[in-house]
Amino acid sequence: MAQLSTIDLIVLVLYIVFIIWWALKHGKAKDSDSYFLAGRDLTWPVVGLSLFAASVSSSTLMGHSGEGFISGIAVFNYNWISVLVMVFFALFFLPFYIRSGIFTMPEFLEKRFDGKSRTYFSFITIIGNVFLDASATLYTGALIIKMIFPEAEVMWIIIGMAAVAGSYTIIGGLSSAINADVIQASVLIVGSTILAFFAMNEIGGWETFIDRFNEGFWLKLTRPMDDPTVPWLGMWVGIPILGFYFWANNQVMVQRVLSARSVDHGRKGVLLVGFLYLFTIFIFIMPGLIARGINLFGVENLPDSIISGSTLKTDYGVNTDEVYPRLIVELLPIGLIGIILSAMISALTSTLSATLSSVSTLFTMDFYSKWNKNASSKEKVRVGKITAVVALIVSVVWAPFIEEFDSLIAYYQEIVSYLAPPVVATFFLGLFWKRSNAVGAFSGLMSGLVMAAAIMFTKYVLEIEIGLHFLLLAPIVMLLSLIVNVLVSLMTAPPELEKVEKNTWTVQIWKDETKELEGTVWYKNFRFQALLLVITCFGMYYFFF
Repeated sequence: MAQLSTIDLIVLVLYIVFIIWWALKHGKAKDSDSYFLAGRDLTWPVVGLSLFAASVSSSTLMGHSGEGFISGIAVFNYNWISVLVMVFFALFFLPFYIRSGIFTMPEFLEKRFDGKSRTYFSFITIIGNVFLDASATLYTGALIIKMIFPEAEVMWIIIGMAAVAGSYTIIGGLSSAINADVIQASVLIVGSTILAFFAMNEIGGWETFIDRFNEGFWLKLTRPMDDPTVPWLGMWVGIPILGFYFWANNQVMVQRVLSARSVDHGRKGVLLVGFLYLFTIFIFIMPGLIARGINLFGVENLPDSIISGSTLKTDYGVNTDEVYPRLIVELLPIGLIGIILSAMISALTSTLSATLSSVSTLFTMDFYSKWNKNASSKEKVRVGKITAVVALIVSVVWAPFIEEFDSLIAYYQEIVSYLAPPVVATFFLGLFWKRSNAVGAFSGLMSGLVMAAAIMFTKYVLEIEIGLHFLLLAPIVMLLSLIVNVLVSLMTAPPELEKVEKNTWTVQIWKDETKELEGTVWYKNFRFQALLLVITCFGMYYFFF
């Protein structure tokens, strides 16, 4: 790829310096509420932009554009289904999270069930955050930057990225991370929109784009059952489970919601990110498809049908990870390249800072605070900072090994996709079924762990092909976990009345909220906003059916 101009390098450096300064300026670390939850005083635009920035990593940009190049818009199914999940989360789960005053998602499990479920969920989340999320973000981000600066050593790039994100997250806590996210989300949205505009212009405009890919499945969301990306049944029964885990159980995401000033601000922040996610098809995915249309890689006889990325890489020398960086360097003029690269850096550092903040909060609140029940607020902040430093160092050390153990990381990601359904089942039964108790919840979680181990052992040790897409396996795992939870709960003593009354949903809650909304202007009513978002979701699905 082409070398960067001096102007673009200056823009990039100035942006990084500004982000660090801005984040440190708005950092709060005087007490645990300030450090871990930004003082619980965030307004809905800040919550929404922060959620968007934290959810879009550098690997997301590469993955979305790469999948667009390989198979068209199918990957957008994950996004629009997740928007429906966000609506459900905002309406039902979010109020309980905020009103309970919790710091972590596992903490809610203890309030509803017991400490065993909390410890288990917190432990697997921390392991995943450090060894998969943070390390993978550093490694994939380093690969992107190395495409732009081929002379740079991967390890030094990793250290540099860790230093940028860690410099403000460790010192200023969640407040620093979120204030940086607001800027980074704005840069990410604007930058990606500019790139999408240039890409669409390069292919000849919207009508030419539609004509070019109107045949086949390129612009279709509904795919056959044998589709390797998203089989149609998996879209309806698998993606909602994984989407709920990511948006409603994931500490990295929900921690930002817990920082909202009120339930209403939290809800509207989630709905805002839902609307933003609908645009990802235009600014992340379609540019990748356009790259195929303009033959970005200059490959002769590139197949005009959907085939696997590995075949493209092996037989045609096309590395789909390079789609997004190549679009930036080859389509944009000097000056704008620096801005769009800043957007990529934004995606990287915001995700990394969110993960560090998550690990810091989980360890401090779910482990240290239980071990040292008399710890002061300042002591918790100090432990949180130390935890973030340790997590960052471990992530930096582990990141380079991801290349050597690529299959191991792939297996781990699959394990997470099997561990997610039991967690989702536990939260659902906890909120909507009063009879679910601590023994049932823990049994359901453990059965999920056993099932995940059995599936992985069958597939990768015995090398027996199960024959089902993981999106179709996820609901099976969830159903079995639900059955175990229900049966064990019915066979053991009912849960304590206090745990049930404070942490389960009732129709009366809906009625009370209806009364509270009386007199609210229609466009400020979160239910109207949620309905509008759902209608828009299905409208887009109908258009690309």
